[in-house]
Amino acid sequence: MKLYGALASPFVARAILFAKIKGVDLELAAASPSSAEYRAFNPIGKIPALEVDGKCIAESEVICEYIEDSHPTPSGFPADAFGRAQSRMVSRVVDLYMSPAVSKFARQVNPEKRDAAVVTAALADLEKVWTYLESFMGEGPFAVGDVPTLGDCTLAPYMKMTQILVFSNFAEAADPTKTNPRLKTWWDAVNADPNFGPTLEEYGTAFEQMMRFFQKM
Repeated sequence: MKLYGALASPFVARAILFAKIKGVDLELAAASPSSAEYRAFNPIGKIPALEVDGKCIAESEVICEYIEDSHPTPSGFPADAFGRAQSRMVSRVVDLYMSPAVSKFARQVNPEKRDAAVVTAALADLEKVWTYLESFMGEGPFAVGDVPTLGDCTLAPYMKMTQILVFSNFAEAADPTKTNPRLKTWWDAVNADPNFGPTLEEYGTAFEQMMRFFQKM
């Protein structure tokens, strides 16, 4: 299967990590979302997109669900129904609350163009996110249990991005992987994982290169 996108995207990284914990090989192919050729394949025009027998599956969460359905063993979810719900909730918290909060910082990186009110509001939103995550995570050391699942695949790239975009540029932002015991345990676990550790390093390098764009905004 071919995955269109770039590793600098946390959504692409999510799909890659989920495939890795499933033992599924994905071929990563570059894509130009604005090109007519790509939009003919994926009219939404976003990355990632998964090509299966010439057909398109879009949206990272749906891609992960397809990989789970088409390769049920080993599962990318906890064994019990409540644990699966917890893993999905961690993923949803990232998409619905963490992603919008982190995105607010993208246009505030340049100190000369920074809006203090926007930063203050975004910091408050992030503090809520840490509370949400700790509330919905299960027993560790991973998001839910002793092996990584979907929630880890969604959260880990976003946490890495937040460290690079937010914690490295805004001194007033506290890194929860250093101050929150549950999130610290989780972060240590994902970085020590043989699938997550190297992938997060590659993703971090790719995102740091993209940071040059934000620094000019």
